[in-house]
Amino acid sequence: MIANYGFRDGSGEWYVTIDTDKCSGCGRCPEACRSKILEVGPDEFDLFRGEPVAFVKHEERKKIKYSCAPCRPGCSETPAPCVAVCKPGAISHSEGWKMMYGKINDQ
Repeated sequence: MIANYGFRDGSGEWYVTIDTDKCSGCGRCPEACRSKILEVGPDEFDLFRGEPVAFVKHEERKKIKYSCAPCRPGCSETPAPCVAVCKPGAISHSEGWKMMYGKINDQ
């Protein structure tokens, strides 16, 4: 299942996407996340799944745009630290950051 955490507003789409079918629940992404918005626990979307998965903390979901900004996904660190440590490739970021910061890479 694809879980999108974040929001859309007039400035773009600000999501961290986690593919829970790919996520192994290893716990590397919360350790790599500088803003500490990720954690590993029971899958809130698939109650019958026995293995833990990564997810964005409830209190951080409406602040994704600001919480992830220091890593500048798609710009300064490609990929972002949480994406880089995810061996199964379960984590990605929406286009909002790429559009906002991508121009810096083109200079």
